[in-house]
Amino acid sequence: MPSSNPAFSRFGGAGNGQQNFGWGAQPQQSGAPGQYGAPTQYDPYAAPSPYAATTTRYMTMDDVVTKTGVTFLVTVLAAAAVWSLPGTTGWALAIPAILVGLVLGLVISFKQIANPAATLAYAAVEGVFLGAVSEAFNDYFGKGIVMQAVIGTFGVFAGMLVVYKTGAIRVTPKFTRWMIGALVGVLVLMIANIIASFITPGGLGLRDGGGLAIVFSLVVIGVAAFSLLLDFDMADEAIRRGVAPKFAWYIAFGLLVTVVWLYLEILRLLSYFRE
Repeated sequence: MPSSNPAFSRFGGAGNGQQNFGWGAQPQQSGAPGQYGAPTQYDPYAAPSPYAATTTRYMTMDDVVTKTGVTFLVTVLAAAAVWSLPGTTGWALAIPAILVGLVLGLVISFKQIANPAATLAYAAVEGVFLGAVSEAFNDYFGKGIVMQAVIGTFGVFAGMLVVYKTGAIRVTPKFTRWMIGALVGVLVLMIANIIASFITPGGLGLRDGGGLAIVFSLVVIGVAAFSLLLDFDMADEAIRRGVAPKFAWYIAFGLLVTVVWLYLEILRLLSYFRE
């Protein structure tokens, strides 16, 4: 059955006569035809699909955890290095980092590049940007705000992981459509607020620190948190489909994007209360 995660749709299905394009040998499904969640049995001696990746094993959860950990570590080390720079050197590096990160992130997303060089390069660039931003918030709004944002971010991450693993919220096609609509809505409001800020001070009031800004920030944090469920589902779906281990780098990239977005929004929300 095709994945409910839109980011995974390009790779085709695993079963029901579909091919698994480029990410691993196509697994043999047991159980009722087309049954989602049916036990999956892999035959290492079966003739490989012409589209199968050349691999001696399939991706496991250990691959996802390890590569995600390495990716996050590179981001943290880069951020710490920029924070330690004297004066405004960090901001001088942050400006090109934003542009490079945006371009690199779009390329990885649309081409769905899954290799360590691309993912770790993006992690380093994001670390440079986060280091400069975190230092600025720490200097302007007082010490401790960054640590509070970090604790809040990983608290939300852990909470959503528990929600996903316990099945309290299931990632279904309907849920995915709702999430895509929410993401588009948030993006449209952010762009509209930026455009309005050129016409009137504060724009639509979504980022001025007032009551509406606090509500909007809470909504964005909620959307980012529920987006983590899509990332978790993509990892599980990839494992079920028997993809190549290198696909874990793409999953790590997706998790990093969501976590960075979540951290920045929590940092912004905390700054409203400190003002």
